[in-house]
Amino acid sequence: MSAAGEAEWPATARFALYYAPPRESAWWRAGCEWLGRDAESGVSCTTPQPDGLQGPLADLTQAPRRYGWHGTLVAPFRLADGVTQHDVLTVARHWAQTCSSFALPVEAARLGDFVALRPATSTAEEQMRDLAATALHALAALRAAPTPADLARRLETPLTERQRTLLIEWGYPYVFDEFRFHMTLSNSLDLADERDALLAWWHARAMHLGPLRVEGAALFVEPAPGEPFALWQRLTFSHTRDR
Repeated sequence: MSAAGEAEWPATARFALYYAPPRESAWWRAGCEWLGRDAESGVSCTTPQPDGLQGPLADLTQAPRRYGWHGTLVAPFRLADGVTQHDVLTVARHWAQTCSSFALPVEAARLGDFVALRPATSTAEEQMRDLAATALHALAALRAAPTPADLARRLETPLTERQRTLLIEWGYPYVFDEFRFHMTLSNSLDLADERDALLAWWHARAMHLGPLRVEGAALFVEPAPGEPFALWQRLTFSHTRDR
């Protein structure tokens, strides 16, 4: 894949707009090592082994490993009829030029049975919610509507009335006021000891690494169903603002 965005993705591809820490940052290295995979270079990474785990960490991170180290802004989507990957890149770059960078304080937390990083303050949560909303509006016309089968499958899951409305209108139930920014660190874990070990490791690691630098976003691509997502293009924000 070239830096100029000349990769030719197959018609089966899904695109997503994610937050990814800056390429040269300690946050990017830490996340890629944790998941055992760098989604930008395609290189496998040696994973740490937190205290308290009976088995290898890699057994607890298969699900997030496929997606790469990221936080979702616009969930994976297929292209609408007539839309090309060049259109996606052009629109996403234009959107990034309207955005401002900021520092995001984060903390490790349990989300259901998952372990994830999330914004550490209500202000930080709102900043990411606003960023995701502008991204969704910018890319909305490029996204194919869910197929009837996809929609029916989603509607079978437990959703609030608000989430059902958002799913029907936007193709995804967790957008706008229902959006909760997070960076997934584990599979769904049944054992509390495993969750506790991961939380303890990331609590210390997040304290050491400090706030995330939100200086841009990235287009990720799933070439075909079930394949690992690849970081295709980084998008740099054009402005800087205070936290």
